[in-house]
Amino acid sequence: MGRRTIHAGAAVLMLALVMGGWEFAQAEEHGWGFGTDIGFISGTTNSTVFALNFQADYYVAKEFSIGPMFQWVPAGDLKQYAFAGAARYHYRVNEKFNIVPFAGIGFIHADLDTMRGGVRIDRNDTSHYIPLGLSFEYQATPRLAFSNTIMLNLHDINMSPSLQRDTTSVSVLFGMRFGP
Repeated sequence: MGRRTIHAGAAVLMLALVMGGWEFAQAEEHGWGFGTDIGFISGTTNSTVFALNFQADYYVAKEFSIGPMFQWVPAGDLKQYAFAGAARYHYRVNEKFNIVPFAGIGFIHADLDTMRGGVRIDRNDTSHYIPLGLSFEYQATPRLAFSNTIMLNLHDINMSPSLQRDTTSVSVLFGMRFGP
């Protein structure tokens, strides 16, 4: 199965989640929430790197939210920026624990500055970005949750001049969520 087939399948899955979520959503709890995470991404063109995530969620129902997501790799030789629109389903296991699968679609830009033979080489590329993930949340208060997120990032970064092609990366993040 080719990469394009996998990426197209992931995009169709995300679209199905969004369409199904709109049908499922009922006007119980509307409002904005936001979250922030800190962690690591492995499998980038610069190996494993430090990352920050930010998200905003508009809750169209208590169980379903949509909103923007931003991932930033700010340190080292690699600077990476990823933006996506994401749909999340908030499954409430009980009053304290939530499981939140999500999918999104957007774009990613990677910029790698390296030194070779005393000469600085700047490599960069922009690609599509499909984040697929799962968050586990512990509800500390009705509006605050602590989270652990595992995310598979699908993209097609091809640095020029040539380096290894980067088509996936995996993020492990820890953070907080603030609900409506």
